[in-house]
Amino acid sequence: MLSFSKYQGLGNDFLIVEGRQGQLPDAISDPDPAWVRRICDRRFGVGGDGLILALPPQSEGELRMRILNADGSEAEMCGNGIRCLARYLADTDGDAPSRFWNIETLAGMIRPELIADGQLRVDMGPPFLTSEGIPTTLMPEDGLPQGVLLLEGEQLKVASVGMGNPHVVVPVDDLASIPFDDWGAALEVHPAFPAKTNVHFLQVHSREKLEIRAWERGAGPTLACGTGACATLVAAVLLGLADDCAEVVLPGGPLMIEWRDRTGSVLMTGPAEAVFDGVLTPDLVPTGSAMASIREAPDAPTSQATAAEFDCFKDCADQCQRPDLCLRDEAQQKVQAFLSSTSLDSMLNLASESLEQRTKDRFERGTP
Repeated sequence: MLSFSKYQGLGNDFLIVEGRQGQLPDAISDPDPAWVRRICDRRFGVGGDGLILALPPQSEGELRMRILNADGSEAEMCGNGIRCLARYLADTDGDAPSRFWNIETLAGMIRPELIADGQLRVDMGPPFLTSEGIPTTLMPEDGLPQGVLLLEGEQLKVASVGMGNPHVVVPVDDLASIPFDDWGAALEVHPAFPAKTNVHFLQVHSREKLEIRAWERGAGPTLACGTGACATLVAAVLLGLADDCAEVVLPGGPLMIEWRDRTGSVLMTGPAEAVFDGVLTPDLVPTGSAMASIREAPDAPTSQATAAEFDCFKDCADQCQRPDLCLRDEAQQKVQAFLSSTSLDSMLNLASESLEQRTKDRFERGTP
């Protein structure tokens, strides 16, 4: 059995799995892309734009975030995703406004903050504006990689910005009149973007109000993209289309984006909300995942570490240190015995009782 929480930020929804204490087996913390695709499928799985894993830190952060797109590929960062993770952390730990977290990501350390109205403000760090850093084959002009791409007979003026992940921004006169799906799919895999790219079509309503439609790399059309909103504002500022603070309207709702210093961080402010807590049935949990804790060592002494100190996940990372008393094997046997002796209904009841209490605690705290 595997518990999860589902959160959404402006309609961009994610499944979040708790693993900050290192309790997740490798099959979950380093999942097979096929499994990610299955649970993110909206008909045959739970449904979501991606999977977020809250994991132990590897450096100076409080925790590490891994985010897997709905197609199983791993993203460097996700603005809506990290807001959802921060909201989950606040809900789970009972944190009050002004709390911020140092979260390790593939895009570096990201710092979301819970603010008084229940929204999240995220320091997204400075944008990447070199062709190599994004990456793209577009060449810089006036401090911004940009150019003209030929697509289905149309010449599109585009600009590229990195926010730890690649983005291309395409200004258009009218969002409703473009072939969004065709252009989005084609630009995602265009040769100008060797690591593929997120795609954002931009309509400028005023210097303080921008509107975009987002095609996310690995997910397709989404209702919102936080890093995309940040990249769009940066591109619009450098193209002379917007001020350094603007509302960016997405299909799922608005985000406030600030880039006060053209060499500094981009700030993103927006909502994130809990949708529901749930549990995967055994059939949806990767085969061989020992979900039970395996941190308690047997009474037998060991030359590697004391029973209190021994940690199978860490001490046996490279090679099993206890082949005759393997804790993983013991845990697997316990899990199999539990599954064999407990009905699916009973397991679901156990899980739902725990999740029901967590949800009750959240509302009793008055969390938005």
